[in-house]
Amino acid sequence: MTKPEILPDLVPMDVAGRTERVRVSAGESQCDALLVTNLVNVRYLTGFTGSAGLVWLGPNELVLITDRRYAEQSESESSQASVDVRIEITNDAPKEILAAAATGVGRIGLEAASVSWADQRKYAEWFEAAELVPTAGVVERCRQIKDDGEIDRMAKAAAIADAALAEVRPMLADGHTEQEVALALDTAFRRLGAEKSAFTTIVAGGPNAALPHIRPTDRPIGPNELVIMDMGAVVDGYRSDMTRTVSVGEPDPEAQRVFETVREAQQLGVEQVAPGAPISDVDKACRTRIDAAGWADAFVHGTGHGVGLDIHEQPWVRATATEPLEVGQVITVEPGVYLPGFCGARVEDTVVVTDSGPRRLTHSPKTLAVS
Repeated sequence: MTKPEILPDLVPMDVAGRTERVRVSAGESQCDALLVTNLVNVRYLTGFTGSAGLVWLGPNELVLITDRRYAEQSESESSQASVDVRIEITNDAPKEILAAAATGVGRIGLEAASVSWADQRKYAEWFEAAELVPTAGVVERCRQIKDDGEIDRMAKAAAIADAALAEVRPMLADGHTEQEVALALDTAFRRLGAEKSAFTTIVAGGPNAALPHIRPTDRPIGPNELVIMDMGAVVDGYRSDMTRTVSVGEPDPEAQRVFETVREAQQLGVEQVAPGAPISDVDKACRTRIDAAGWADAFVHGTGHGVGLDIHEQPWVRATATEPLEVGQVITVEPGVYLPGFCGARVEDTVVVTDSGPRRLTHSPKTLAVS
């Protein structure tokens, strides 16, 4: 298959502008500085994609610390991102570098979710003159709102997934196994321009479709059964997420009703996506439709989640969410019904919150039958 023109020049991202936004977010957590150890957050702030590094975000400077393996890469990637960052290269513990940067700083935030107890004790020694403050979501709050460049990358990742599914979908009628179909999707993503799959691709047919996150097995796809395919691609670090449910031939009438209920619930959920709308309204719209069909207990997971540099990130689309949707957030809407030993169905789109309502990035048809 000829590679489509899915990946022309990417829209630039405002990586440089993130520093001050995160600094403000750290201030809201009563921190004078932030030590960033989560590698995804390191990338978000600097453009650096290496496997070892941390960032010091002080009141007046941004410092990226990594080792000699990444000396050239860190310079190149931060330069491409137009970030004003000082790069320190060391193969030793960066105690002196950080202690010098922290001179006069009173409260230093640590990313609680990515700092072990051993690391916390180490940092307490390194920053003995400062108070260490556990933080949650300082960088992640900023990551929720995507700029045009981030959305462009996610749109291209979604277009690759759409193209891959269109190419692979006919395989379902030929008796291939779940693993074979999943491998074909993963291969198509790479051939069409993606860096990799966004997560472990799910292909699950018949009774396996009743297991929401089962890994593909050597079970052949059978006739007249529902098949869940959950997939995503990665472009320049940014991810897409899409699920479609199909059937090779006419499914059992009850399975057909499951699918139609889920498809309608998903549409109702997407219609709730608007700036200022409570996130919980998206969940409520999906669950109300599924509850009315008698399958309240068969919808066993959250209705959605944020997507970006991580496949699961803030905000969380669930009944207990209290915050409103904001322009620039990118979420999934993915209700499902799972009947053990019989069937399952899930329909999912990646959706951008815009001033004019929901913008779907995933466009594969939601028709059930595979000819």
